[in-house]
Amino acid sequence: MSDTAASDDGEAAVDAEEVRHVADLARVRLADDEVDEFAAQFGDILEYFEALDEVPETEREEELVNVMRPDEIEEGLTQEEALANAEETEDGFFVGPKVS
Repeated sequence: MSDTAASDDGEAAVDAEEVRHVADLARVRLADDEVDEFAAQFGDILEYFEALDEVPETEREEELVNVMRPDEIEEGLTQEEALANAEETEDGFFVGPKVS
């Protein structure tokens, strides 16, 4: 594709041949009217990207802070309480279906 969105002499940023090439790469069939429509849309997209070049860069450094709370030890379940509602247990462990 072209390096600029539109040249100084009014030439389109993306020509029909480039649109057909991209469509072939994407394995998309386009009618001639669709090729013209996409060429205009691609040109608009390239203009949007050129507008991003005009956005000034900022030189501010964010103050980084740890947003995680400290770990707190809490009382947990006993093994017997954890297995109380299990359908099937064996030797103090959950028993699940066999996976092959």
